Amino acid sequence: MSPPASKRKWPRRNGGGRRSDNAMPTLPTNSSTTLTQQIKRPKVVDLQPSTDGRMDVKQLYSTAAGAAAPKPFSDLKDKLDKVLLDSLDKMGFEYMSPVQQKVLTELPSLSSDCVVQAKTGTGKTVAFLLPAIQNLLSGNMPPQGKVAILVICPTRELALQIAKECNGVTACLPGGMECHTAFGGTRRASNLKTFLNGSPTVLVATPGRLNDILGEEIVREKFSHLRTVILDEADQMLDDGFAPAVKQILRRIPPKGDGWQGMCFSATLPEEVLDIAKIVLFPGYTHLSTLDRNETPTHERVPQFHISVPTVSQTFAVLSAVMEEEYNQNPTDFKAIVFGTTANGVRLLYNLYRQALPRFQSFELHSRMSQNIRMRTTDEFKTASSGILFASDVVGRGMDFPNVGLVIQLGLPPSTDQYVHRIGRTARAGKDGRAVLVLTERESFFPSINKTLPIKPYGVDIASRLGKYEADITRAFGNVDEVTKSRAYQAFLGYNKAFLKKLQLTPESLVRLANEYASAMGCPEPPTMEKSLVGKMGLKGVAGLRIVSRIDKRRSKGCD
Repeated sequence: MSPPASKRKWPRRNGGGRRSDNAMPTLPTNSSTTLTQQIKRPKVVDLQPSTDGRMDVKQLYSTAAGAAAPKPFSDLKDKLDKVLLDSLDKMGFEYMSPVQQKVLTELPSLSSDCVVQAKTGTGKTVAFLLPAIQNLLSGNMPPQGKVAILVICPTRELALQIAKECNGVTACLPGGMECHTAFGGTRRASNLKTFLNGSPTVLVATPGRLNDILGEEIVREKFSHLRTVILDEADQMLDDGFAPAVKQILRRIPPKGDGWQGMCFSATLPEEVLDIAKIVLFPGYTHLSTLDRNETPTHERVPQFHISVPTVSQTFAVLSAVMEEEYNQNPTDFKAIVFGTTANGVRLLYNLYRQALPRFQSFELHSRMSQNIRMRTTDEFKTASSGILFASDVVGRGMDFPNVGLVIQLGLPPSTDQYVHRIGRTARAGKDGRAVLVLTERESFFPSINKTLPIKPYGVDIASRLGKYEADITRAFGNVDEVTKSRAYQAFLGYNKAFLKKLQLTPESLVRLANEYASAMGCPEPPTMEKSLVGKMGLKGVAGLRIVSRIDKRRSKGCD
């Protein structure tokens, strides 16, 4: 079961794992419980940002609130168990980052409830794992086989990232400490069997899958000795999309009155979300922040531009032209993320542009990929010095990809918040970044209803260059398989059906728009759709669709 989608809305704001096989050499190129080699944290004497994306602790202190100086973890020898300090040393963690230092030195006790605000990529995971694990080592270890620490986060990529850190932090414990994960897109039965037969002291889970398995009494019994509940990316965990599942989870685990510690970590915590956060916090909880109130938020300081495209058929050529223009402006270590609106739409973009723009090393990351391939792609793009990642919102927040200098969003963002979180993938750790939004004329209302966002018209005449790129796009589409096109077509219909009112479309005009999209992909006629799927989309009886009772997946030719 995958996590519930956030409601699609534009609130007013107050203020593949495959790589392209034909990448040019000039642009260089597991389960959750497996401990892999950790990237060494640079020593505090390093004054320049590292070129490989490693965390520069001194730079973090220069941008964090307060005048604190970095302190070594060894200063905590009277507070943290020696095995934890040994694990941190093995991971290369010599100095505490600002959020780690605040949590480990300013909490009244390591078992205190807290709300902590800190940017992604500043060491939040270690900041919440260390107090929770130390609490267990101080005499609160649960019986074998019982979950003591529950971490809830929005995506499986983030869950795997947290689990990897947990394995690192506990590596020197005699006998280790089992950290399990639970998220959608995996085999429920086999993963549940592993969980039930194992000794999971720590569980990192997404709300959808966790809520699903907690429906079974045998699973709920695993949580009888819960010590700590952590909400990572707490603002998303408590928004309209995830809040119902999180509340159901809290009804199924031992009540807050049993005394477990509550921790909420996030970069942003609006007042309305903070009110809901109190369901996991006792009154008098500690509020810590490393955010500098005088620092301009990322989404306000990143230069943002939009391009309005007359027709949906031109979006592909425009995207080519924008990527070439941005590359020409900054060709050194060009690293970008292109966000599509759907997983199948992203797969189409990846297959298209590895043909249309072979000079760039290409990556894809979306929910239709297997867990192992997503993990491999995540690691590859993190360590790549250059390249383009075509991604869905599985990387829209919580994931830290070093040195991304450009974010492009193709199509209408699902919400203002998601637009902002996507921008947050660039201009990290003191680096510069840019953001470009490519919209059709029907979608061009987005900047006008978000006047507090500094989105300006793109300053380069892209339209005059389209002829050059349209021919390349046509040729490249000839090498994209028809099933990929068919799935992208269906996803295009499904996504935009949710925005009929905003886009000023009727079901009939939506189908005409989707058929124009299919034509741009080189389909001689619209791809066929199963009758049952048409009914689920609410498009029954709408002219322009090619409907069949059932598609033979083995023989389907997609557009034919």
